[in-house]
Amino acid sequence: MGHFNQFTKSAGGAVFRYNFNPRLAARISVFAGAIEGDDSFSNSQSQQQRNLKFRSNLSELSGQLEFNFLDYEIGNDYHGFSPYIFAGVAGYKFKPQGNVNDQWVDLQPLGTEGQGLPGGASKRKYKLTQFSIPFGVGVKINLSKRIGISLEWGLRKTFTDYLDDVSTRYYDPAIIAARRGNNAAYLSDPSIGTDPNYTNVGRQRGNPTTKDWYNFSGIAITIKLKEKRKSCPGVYK
Repeated sequence: MGHFNQFTKSAGGAVFRYNFNPRLAARISVFAGAIEGDDSFSNSQSQQQRNLKFRSNLSELSGQLEFNFLDYEIGNDYHGFSPYIFAGVAGYKFKPQGNVNDQWVDLQPLGTEGQGLPGGASKRKYKLTQFSIPFGVGVKINLSKRIGISLEWGLRKTFTDYLDDVSTRYYDPAIIAARRGNNAAYLSDPSIGTDPNYTNVGRQRGNPTTKDWYNFSGIAITIKLKEKRKSCPGVYK
């Protein structure tokens, strides 16, 4: 992200897992949560002066493969726990918002870096539905014959630099105001300054050389829905 001071936010979701064998599983996950950042909480004076803040709801649908380092199944008798790793592909939606007079305003339609304007960051506004690559680690623990618990931390590598609406350089706020209104101009550059002749136009606003990341971490309760069929011994005559 644009090097904000980040805050941990609550999230929730559901997972359906299919075990191919005690080591390998596939799963489909649905998560919903929020991300948030605020320059005013930074220890950096330059970031405090930049004075940007944002929040965004985020929802994700993903498909992943899991690999257990030990043979593990809920209710098994050989290992009651196993560390694991996972990776896959995800689609997610986000909607960054900025604050004006205690009102939250959607940022993407405003084109705060001049998106769609001559000399702006890009010809089009960034998309709010994107793909990411989820991967991470965790540990599974049996609680009973049909219930297990997982502790997990997962990163998401994205292919956008606009989760926080910050990426490239400051655009001329006068042009933004004329084309998109005063709120758009303010949110493009709410920096704190005392020199009326000073301008940020053309200066670095974010860091376009890196893409944004987000992560989910937490605890999941897993319920075993179906027992595997046990093979019957052969009958010989």
